[in-house]
Amino acid sequence: MQKPTESDFQHPPIGGRFLVDGGKPLIGAGGGQPAFVATDLRNARSECMAVEVSRTEPVRANVMRDLNEPLENLVVPLGIGSAPSAGGVPGLFVICQAPRGASLATIARPWPEAALVSLVLRPIAMVLGQLEMRRFTHRAIRPNNVFLSGPSQPVTLGCAWAAPPGFHQPPAYEPFYALMCHPAGQGDGTIADDVYALGCLLIALASGMEPLAGLDRAAVLRRKLELGSFAAVAGDARLPSLIADLARGMLAEDPDHRPTPTMLLDPVTARGRRVAARPPRRAPRALAVGRTVAWDARTLAHAVGQEPDHGIRALRDGSVAQWLRRGLGDAALCGRIDELLRQHAAEVREDGSLADTILAMRVIATLEPLAPLYWRGVAFWPDGLGPLLAAALFRKSPLLGALEEAIGVEAVTTWAAMREGRCELALLRVESRGNQALLRVRPPAGGAARLAYTLNPLLPCGGALGVGHWVISLDSVASAMDAAVREAAQPFDMDCVAFLAAHTTRDVEIDVNALAAHHGTTFPAMSWLRILARLQTRFAPEPMTALAKWLVTQSEPLMAGWHNRDRRAALARQLAALAEEGFLPPIVAALDDRPGLEADAAGTAAAVETLAHIDAELDRIANGGAERAALAVRYGLEATVGLGLIALAVCLAAAVFG
Repeated sequence: MQKPTESDFQHPPIGGRFLVDGGKPLIGAGGGQPAFVATDLRNARSECMAVEVSRTEPVRANVMRDLNEPLENLVVPLGIGSAPSAGGVPGLFVICQAPRGASLATIARPWPEAALVSLVLRPIAMVLGQLEMRRFTHRAIRPNNVFLSGPSQPVTLGCAWAAPPGFHQPPAYEPFYALMCHPAGQGDGTIADDVYALGCLLIALASGMEPLAGLDRAAVLRRKLELGSFAAVAGDARLPSLIADLARGMLAEDPDHRPTPTMLLDPVTARGRRVAARPPRRAPRALAVGRTVAWDARTLAHAVGQEPDHGIRALRDGSVAQWLRRGLGDAALCGRIDELLRQHAAEVREDGSLADTILAMRVIATLEPLAPLYWRGVAFWPDGLGPLLAAALFRKSPLLGALEEAIGVEAVTTWAAMREGRCELALLRVESRGNQALLRVRPPAGGAARLAYTLNPLLPCGGALGVGHWVISLDSVASAMDAAVREAAQPFDMDCVAFLAAHTTRDVEIDVNALAAHHGTTFPAMSWLRILARLQTRFAPEPMTALAKWLVTQSEPLMAGWHNRDRRAALARQLAALAEEGFLPPIVAALDDRPGLEADAAGTAAAVETLAHIDAELDRIANGGAERAALAVRYGLEATVGLGLIALAVCLAAAVFG
């Protein structure tokens, strides 16, 4: 059958290359996300798929930008763009090579040890080694996202780039410190987290059963905290000895104790180099913190994080200190907690609730250095802040206020200082201060929306422009606005300005700042015109008649600046003609005619001066009647006296000579 061509589709090719057929889903190919057939116009033999993206689940932009070369046994991203989805509804898609064969989720029989090592362990370990060299992680190793093309063929890792890291992972495949987090805030993690997921996959394939099936995220976390990861995941399954030994090391609680991908290429050596880790000290009796029961320091840290109000109360009344010293028998840990309490008492803060939140965060980091940052009951890793902020912002979650507070007080820096040996404190401090500075700028130039777009470069624009449109970069802003205007929508709002501010370039920066200076719901039309004209020239040089006409209508107040009635009428006719052509730069040039405006202003000034002179003359005429009458009387009397004297002189002369 002949492959479809560009003329068969109503949408432009993504990246000028890929066409998406929303009517042809690829069941199971997206690893749990909707996937459709995609056509590569440059390579007719290439089998591609389009994985659909959710608006509130940001794409992994760093991978999309930098992972641009094929890797064996890995589905790599090829592009991203908008196209009609099922039913013709617009959607956003990540284009990848389509995996061959079925996913491992369809295979229910146990795998033999040799096949697990040669077809699963070594190929995936090699892929993870390549990703580690490039400073990437996969974070989506699970049965429905690993594919087998045929018997005796190595498996292929599926797409992991169309959602936040670990977002779609079953809880059994995530370590405890990832399960503590909000699903969107798990961050990229390290390659050791992929090794952990690979260990869980080996257990599932060796046993023929999905581990911890039917349990939700909270229940799986409790099992792993109580039993340890290997015991919780493996359960009573009978595993081959090599797989059991490898998985026990791969599921070590501390990521530093897990074998590296390079070690896993030689399973026998990796089996013998397993690091023996001391199990956490367990108290003979539990400590209840709210509804959570703690048996060791790790579960106590989770309890304080989940229910911080109850945790602070237990810290203040001495229950925690007594339990740590007498129940757990850890005087050193108790001493560190006491020091935090003394430091808290010595600090002077106006907001007592904020001070308690900071204390809880410090206590958790002291009790369990592997734990994520807890803030008012929600946990996240610093590199997961961007997706978490986007999810909270666009879902209008009450979590947004807590995140803004954490960013505002640089909680990440304080948390990192408590575990300096396990993170890059200097880098996190710089990032934290940058986020804080951006959040403090008044919206729309700053604030939560601007920060969310900055931290997630491929996050689609929300607000009015996001209704029915997928705008992820400046190149589609103008065309999306033209389409919005055709749909009788108002495309300009604060969210759009925040998006532009996050993606601004030098040529539009001044006008974006001019828009950002207006904090209401109306924005200067001339700034919009200049921005959209530049974007049309650079990215979309085709006519945009609807947008041009709408902008000309919005620009009517600008024409009031022309005082010459004839010139204003001529300008209106010129703008109407230009709007019909659909190109914005000539409209900008017509409205921003500096010489014409200066000549109009000079003519206006001259006319005003002449009018003032005429008015003064008329005023003098109107107000000078009495003065002229007095002068007339005086001049008349003087003339009469003069004429009388002349007549008298004539008479006298006549008499004398006469």
